[in-house]
Amino acid sequence: MIRRTPIAAALFALTTSPAIVHADPVPAPAPAPLASPAPVHQVDIDGTKNNFAPGNINVGKLHAELRDIPQSVTVVNKELMESQGANSLAEALRNVSGITLGAAEGGQIGNNINLNGFSARTDIYLDGFRDRGQYYRDTFSLDAVEVLMGPSSMLFGRGSTGGVINQVSKKPVTKDFTELQGSVSTNGQVRGTFDKNTPLSETSAVRIMGMAQGGDATTRDLSNQRDAGIAPSIKWGMNTPTEITLSALLQKNHDEPDWGVLPLNGKPVQVDRNAAYGLDSDRTISTIANLNNTIEHKLTPTVTLRNQVQFNSVKTDAVETAPLSIGTVSAAGFTALPASGAGNLPLSSLSVRRQSRDREISDYSIFNQSEIIAKVTAGQFTHDLIGGIEVGHDGYDNQGHYRQGNCNGVPLNKPGSTTGVVDCLSLTDPTHTSTATSVKRFTGNRAGGSANTVAAYLNDTWTISPNFKLTGGLRYDRFVASISNSINKVNTPGSTALAGADQTVGFTSVRLGGIWQPDRAQSYYVSYGTSFNPSLEQLTGTAGQQNLDPEKNHSYELGGKWELADNKLDASAAVFQITKENARNQISPGVYDLVGKVRVDGFRTGLSGRVNKQLQLSANYTYLDARVISAVDGTNGLRTTNTPQNSFTGWLTYELTPRWEVGGGPVYMSERFANSANTVRVGGFTRWDATVAYNKQNYTVRLNLFNLTDKMYYDNLIPSDGGRAVPGTGRSAMLSLTYRM
Repeated sequence: MIRRTPIAAALFALTTSPAIVHADPVPAPAPAPLASPAPVHQVDIDGTKNNFAPGNINVGKLHAELRDIPQSVTVVNKELMESQGANSLAEALRNVSGITLGAAEGGQIGNNINLNGFSARTDIYLDGFRDRGQYYRDTFSLDAVEVLMGPSSMLFGRGSTGGVINQVSKKPVTKDFTELQGSVSTNGQVRGTFDKNTPLSETSAVRIMGMAQGGDATTRDLSNQRDAGIAPSIKWGMNTPTEITLSALLQKNHDEPDWGVLPLNGKPVQVDRNAAYGLDSDRTISTIANLNNTIEHKLTPTVTLRNQVQFNSVKTDAVETAPLSIGTVSAAGFTALPASGAGNLPLSSLSVRRQSRDREISDYSIFNQSEIIAKVTAGQFTHDLIGGIEVGHDGYDNQGHYRQGNCNGVPLNKPGSTTGVVDCLSLTDPTHTSTATSVKRFTGNRAGGSANTVAAYLNDTWTISPNFKLTGGLRYDRFVASISNSINKVNTPGSTALAGADQTVGFTSVRLGGIWQPDRAQSYYVSYGTSFNPSLEQLTGTAGQQNLDPEKNHSYELGGKWELADNKLDASAAVFQITKENARNQISPGVYDLVGKVRVDGFRTGLSGRVNKQLQLSANYTYLDARVISAVDGTNGLRTTNTPQNSFTGWLTYELTPRWEVGGGPVYMSERFANSANTVRVGGFTRWDATVAYNKQNYTVRLNLFNLTDKMYYDNLIPSDGGRAVPGTGRSAMLSLTYRM
């Protein structure tokens, strides 16, 4: 078993970072401004007019304006999230067409996201660092969520086949302000947040944000949340050559898991939308700790050094009960239905067999990034350079447990089985009371994993003339991983659990692009990018995969970006193709090979910002033709799981008077498949939300209405157990008050 010491790792990170004094650095004369200053997030602290446009931002490691990035980027900023009442990362990402959500899955918990037809499970970032822990992410400490589309391993390392999702934390500013917000929903959820920024001097400030909430998150049964978090940060040396920022995110989640409903006759079983199959004693408790230390030093007006250290730890204690199969109950016990379905049997005569999904997970990482950001002029040419070195360590430990019970007095598990089948209950009228005392709990497999990463990268944006730019970059990653399982120590043939495995991968990622900008308001580009996926990327493995080379992905993109309405409205459009050339395929039991090919041909367009003084909007549409081009596992020619061909999201607000605002918009997805065999089809839907708000300088009262038409739809899909689907929330409302001082 691989041993890890997260606390020691955190202390090592903080003690090996450059020393920090507790007095303000001695102010130095401010250097001359750069020709193109590094953009920063704009903060709305006075309650003035919102703006959904992305503004000046940094996208992960990129220090450039959006017009200088030859890739599609969608930014969901704080103003848009607040207008919609989006309190979680999942809710914020509804603004990004081309993204779909997955439910709980096997050993995974938290935000499971598909981006452009590919899993983005390990492609979530926090302030440019991989945030791979398994938990449900909140927005109380975020300024924005940035989504960079397409393979991006040159910037972010392994993964990023469909793109990356970067959460941007709120940081201290030089103005004194306090913001308090409270809300209550018709589901019974009560939530409160605060955001307090206090200048300590002309060059330093401290900011503290907090959140607490409790009650049902949706109209579905068993959706209770009891969460709390605090995010303190302090910054020294603002507007001086040396800036130092210390920040943290400390969060505790106590949630009820939702494993959705099972398929029947090729679609999600048609039961009441609020029917859930867990126990009232189920819970997922997560403890999150994220620590960050950032130091920036301007050597000259055109050269900046930056060092960042981040430690991330997520500990999860989960006791979860999930639907496993649908069948009938008799004196002989439970009999699962055949693959052909229920035939003429009424739903009321059917039962659900439940399985335990209990585990204790420890997931941590520690990374250090050292970068140089420079603008170099050589004759008539200018080079905007980003070079860096990244070193890091990931650790993972998952202790599984399983419960065994009976159905109608008949045991559900064969002797020696560790599948953890608990009991059975009515399909149409499930009860949530705790199972009988006859159910026994046992200790199962303990999976461990660790990985070390060392990488070096360099990116250059070369200004050839006022109208033409070229961008190119290289990154080399060395990824060394090791995993272990306590079961199957002798690697029994046919078992999918590995006793242990080691893997060393070296990979060079590429990024190329050309940009034509006939004037300030127009930018056209073409780009090429690559990424790679090691088989032990998630620090877990399946027998037969451990010795395979990484899957390799590449993309081509052609697009344009425009600034409209006196530069208050941003528009974009792009066509693209993403290809996974050597997808892993199972060619026989326990044997895999890199013989598959998956391709996504797509188009996307978006618009965000202010049309005029009264009207502002955010809207984007994505078309994805995501298919398995070749495979030997029976999926050849099929569409990829949980990927709609068409998706659209739109939101607009209109100021009826200087005080009153109304708004709303749809979320649309065409049909999707819930499993890789394309045998479970989930229909398309359109959900409408709305808002009305009364704004004054010091406070805002807002009413958010969700799913106005009470549309029955399925929100999250996951391919396990034949293809599960989680019904979306019914009609509900939330009233909030935001007070600013």
